[in-house]
Amino acid sequence: MASEHYFTSTPATELKTRQIDVRLSGREYTLTTANGVFSPDHIDDGTAELLYNVPKPPTSGDLLDIGCGWGPVALTLALEAPDATVWAVDVNERALELVRRNAEKVGVSNVNAVKPEDVPADVRFATVWSNPPIRIGKDALHELLRLWLPRVADDGDAWLVVQKNLGADSLHRWLREEFPHLTVTREGVGKGYRVLRAVRP
Repeated sequence: MASEHYFTSTPATELKTRQIDVRLSGREYTLTTANGVFSPDHIDDGTAELLYNVPKPPTSGDLLDIGCGWGPVALTLALEAPDATVWAVDVNERALELVRRNAEKVGVSNVNAVKPEDVPADVRFATVWSNPPIRIGKDALHELLRLWLPRVADDGDAWLVVQKNLGADSLHRWLREEFPHLTVTREGVGKGYRVLRAVRP
């Protein structure tokens, strides 16, 4: 379906899985991806830029990947913080199933791959890492961030990677205006991307 997007809840295209070799948290893995999810052939440049710039995650607590796709960010969080609980959130059922399969492959058991509504309302996140789905449109993206960023815990933070020509700088300004209680800074620039950090003091 030419009109189908990776943010479709239940992809209508026939499932076609594939194996790809990736490097996560300093180790090589062969993982499963499929059509109908974001960047099925490789770790995309934005996600790679995010993972290059983020520090080590908190070792405990709840950690969040918004728009997890087949799982490179969530799996990195899980590998680097085995005592934490990682929430891999996506609207795409196919992506969530791939995350579950890939978590088994890399040997982690601390990943919850769920739809947004399945995250308990009282959970607060020590850190959020995300390559958010910019192509859902500005209004939908803002709604998404309004849902999750208020749930960053005290002394927690959120890391977002956004392509410069898809509105990284305007998003930076919006974050500062929308969330005045967060300190928003640009922490990395590379390959046409901006890595933004929002800190809750």
